[in-house]
Amino acid sequence: MAKRKKTLFIVGNGPLLFDMSEHVDSCDHVVRFNEPKTSFGMSGTKTDWLFVCNTGKPMRRRLKNPDYPKSPIVQSAELVFLVIHPIAVEKYTLKPNFISRLRGRRAEWTWASLMMYGKAGKTVAVLPPSFYEESCRDLGIDPVESLKHRIFPSTGYLGIRYALEKLPAEEWRVEIAGFSWQGWKKHAWNYERDWIERKAAEREIRLWPSKDDERISKKKD
Repeated sequence: MAKRKKTLFIVGNGPLLFDMSEHVDSCDHVVRFNEPKTSFGMSGTKTDWLFVCNTGKPMRRRLKNPDYPKSPIVQSAELVFLVIHPIAVEKYTLKPNFISRLRGRRAEWTWASLMMYGKAGKTVAVLPPSFYEESCRDLGIDPVESLKHRIFPSTGYLGIRYALEKLPAEEWRVEIAGFSWQGWKKHAWNYERDWIERKAAEREIRLWPSKDDERISKKKD
């Protein structure tokens, strides 16, 4: 008799079509990203891995918000991943200009993030720079050229790629919801959508549609 596959549920931060809380919380392993907002209250709270972008204004805002580390998602996270190593930040990402630095902007908030999550009792890992480089190339983007053309992989893509790499297809079935593959204009959304569709053709992955998915909207029209 074939061994039952475990279920990995990957929850994006886009709006869900319906309340999936009971289903998500019943899964064997749940992955989330950054600071769930739109999906909050619709996707339960179970969180095994929380992937966080430790660069930019959103991370600075989280660090200043005393309620963020107390949030249900952070509190339930078994492991927090900071997705961009400071070496990768230095080599491949945009840097704040002089005026922005005077106003407190930084290229990365890795140490401050480690302190915040550590004080919240969380175990924290920083993904190595080689993972960022490999992830760019897996999308078909050279990491050096990505900086030149100002197009960068999203936290969601980096987390999905890590999870699929670490949780093998022969043991895990995958469900993904809350992704519309749109948002910050410097993310490689079309590359990422094509990438996940290729992965769905290679292994057992169910892609739940999102309310914000432009292709779903066009089909309705």
